[in-house]
This record gives sequence, C-alpha cells and structure tokens, in this order.
Amino acid sequence: MLFKAIFLEKNQTAFSCNIQNISEENLLQQVGDTLIQVQYSSLNYKDALAITNSGPVVRQWPMVPGIDGVGTVIQTNSHLLCVGNKVILNGWGCGETHWGCLSQRAYLKADWLIPLPTNLSAKQAMIIGTAGYTAALCVQRIIEYGITPEQGNILITGATGGVGSIAIMLLNQLGYTITAATSKISNTDYLQQLGVQHFIDSKTLATANKPLQKEQWAAAIDVLGSHSLANICAQTQYGGIVTSCGLAQGMDLPATVAPFILRGITLAGIDSVMAPRAKRIAAWEFLATLLNPQMLEQIAQMISLDECPRMAKEIINGQIKGRFIVDPNY
Repeated sequence: MLFKAIFLEKNQTAFSCNIQNISEENLLQQVGDTLIQVQYSSLNYKDALAITNSGPVVRQWPMVPGIDGVGTVIQTNSHLLCVGNKVILNGWGCGETHWGCLSQRAYLKADWLIPLPTNLSAKQAMIIGTAGYTAALCVQRIIEYGITPEQGNILITGATGGVGSIAIMLLNQLGYTITAATSKISNTDYLQQLGVQHFIDSKTLATANKPLQKEQWAAAIDVLGSHSLANICAQTQYGGIVTSCGLAQGMDLPATVAPFILRGITLAGIDSVMAPRAKRIAAWEFLATLLNPQMLEQIAQMISLDECPRMAKEIINGQIKGRFIVDPNY
C-alpha cells in the first residue's frame, strides 16, 4: 500500500523536499509498535526549518517531517492502545530522528501517544499542536511558581506565532494582563482580539543592553533566546520567572548573573519534546478545559501537503501569524 508524505533527502551536494508516494513496507522499517492513519498534522517552526533546510533539525536521512499529528490507531502491538483509538503525537524526535506526521500514515511508539481529549476535535487538537502544548507547559510553570494576575504584566515574545497565540488565549482566560512583544507593531488587531492589552516592539529587545534594567514583568514566556532573553531577564521584577522555550533569535544567551543574584528571578527551561506522558496528558487537559473553540478557529488556516514548502518559507521569514493545520488527505 502506498501513502502520500513530504519526503526530505540530503547528501553531500544536494537537498530535496518533495511530495512522494511511500510504501507502507518502508514505513514499517521505522522503530515503532503502532500504525496510525493521520487525520491532521500541523506546520511548526521546527518543521519549517527541516523543510527549507534552514537549520540542523534533521539528524537522519531520508526523513518525513512533522512533529505533530492526530489520528486513528489502525494497528498496534501495545497494551496501551486499541485499534480505533484517537491519539495525539507531539515531539519525541519525530521529524528529526524518526519519520513524522506530515504524511497520511505514521508508525510510532505507543508510549509517545496520548488520548485525544473528549472535548476537543481532531482539528482543534492540531490548531493547538506542539505550539499550544508548549504554551500550556509555560503557563502551568508560571502558575506553579505562584505568579498571580495581581502581581503585574506577563510578557510574551513571538506573540503572533503559535506558542504566543495560545499562551495569550490561556493567560487571558485566567485573568492575567498581557504585554506582547511583536515585530508587527503597526498591526495589532489580531493580538487585541486574542486578549493582549499592551504592546512593545520586539526590536527593542534584540540588541545588547544593561545587565539590570527597569523592572517591568512579573513573568515572561520567551521563544527568541539570545539578546532578547537576556534583556527580558534584566527587565523582570524581583522574584519573577522567565520561561524559555525557543531560540528563534539564537541559541546564545549573552547575559550576566545580575538578575538572578540581585533580583532573585528564575529562568525556567521548558522542554516539550521529551516531557513525560503524565505531564503531557495534564497539559492537554488544561488546554481542553480553558481554550475557547471559536477563538481557536480564528487563529487557524488549513493547508495541504503541497502547500507546506511555500508556507515553511514564510514561517522562516516571519511572515505568518497563527497556526497552519495540514490535511494530508486533501
């Protein structure tokens, strides 16, 4: 049996990204115990890096990208699942070292899969995707740390992206005041509709500045890294927390220890790729409980596998907002 997927190949001289028909026999050579029929996937920043060959995301070739997927179990050797179960995949190295879900079928480990919450549709789950699941981990960490709405503004970088959009929706539902750092400062209607009250130009964070600056944020969610993360730490209020979950500006952190030893702030790393199953299930239940389905639809656009290469370039160039849901069967 053949199925359609995005197929990435690379050797010493050439890289290619094509939509190909792949045999199920080849798919089953991957490590796994559960075959799923993929209903939807999504297009994330990491997927865009892989599809455009813009970063060292893929570590085994050839590769089917797609860090997210939702679908139906059609075959399994695991006691954790049954044929017919609706399941979600986020991360676990898919699209990096294991074939992912920008495909009509995926062969995965049952340990990687969690049940689709009963009050979410398959489409809604992929509007949320890894981006929203990561946002939930960040927001949960801020709550666990003890930051309450009365303590001040929460800063969110990359606000029009997937993590930022879902984080804003969650924090707005919980009553927090949100400041969005965005490069699209002249077009803030989208963010205001999600619940943002204040805005700053993300360019103000992007270059080296003083190790301690005016205290502005009770907490922050950062997807940028580099100088932006250093400046956010320098601007965080005494006893605040900064959650770091991305490196869109860079992997470096040109900071000093001053905010940590003079203001007692915490820099918390958020890993969504290898987080344990129980933590994932809790994050998805958190999302399913808080998010407004109508609001989710407003931030989503459906695309086909054929459209992914073009949209991946736009994601890398910072020309998008919201979430891109991929229907591999279209």
